[in-house]
Amino acid sequence: MVKVVLWDIDGTLLDFQAAEQAAIRACFRKHGLGACSDVMLKDYAAINRRYWERLERGELEKREVLVERFREFFGKYGLPQEAVTAFNDSYQLALGDTACFHEHGLEIVTALRGTVRQVAVTNGTKIAQQRKLRLSGLDQLLDGIFISEDLGAEKPSPAFFDAVLAKIGNISRAQAIIVGDSLTSDILGGRNAGIRTCWYRKDGTVNDTGVRPDYEIHDLAELLPLLSRL
Repeated sequence: MVKVVLWDIDGTLLDFQAAEQAAIRACFRKHGLGACSDVMLKDYAAINRRYWERLERGELEKREVLVERFREFFGKYGLPQEAVTAFNDSYQLALGDTACFHEHGLEIVTALRGTVRQVAVTNGTKIAQQRKLRLSGLDQLLDGIFISEDLGAEKPSPAFFDAVLAKIGNISRAQAIIVGDSLTSDILGGRNAGIRTCWYRKDGTVNDTGVRPDYEIHDLAELLPLLSRL
């Protein structure tokens, strides 16, 4: 039976796109860069996703991801390169200032309290994650928070999951399940670590990665009956 649920945060429990867009626009205003259009936001999101995928493959370190994504984005739109570092610093703070739950996110975490242990497992930056977890109230609802910066490893590395399970203690891999939206981070990481995986497949996302989850849900409310069956 499942005794611990490992929750991904961004894109799973919380709407990362909403936080990302609000933070980028706030930082544009703060740094006097003019208006940030919907097209620019879409371009940034694609650039950002590529850099995080490179992190997952071990091609970059996180500090490189954080700055180089903005360097590329600024270069595409002719924005001042000398503002990149300060912009990223502001962005980390602003990213934690918006915390919107995905549908049924808050309800499912609340419903599972006391029946299984629930912990956050995230590659997001510590400064942003701590702020949004506090703002959303998840820091009080969850039984633990595990951020890659503290563990010294990133999802999908088995070392990340080894560290999480060691810190939880008294839990076998067969008693754990990870729930996440990223096939290349959450699901691949869980499979590599030998724990069950549940892919939150929202918005009709197509799986073209070759990574196969153990379970698939389209609505977070589906997790309750799934865990009951397990």
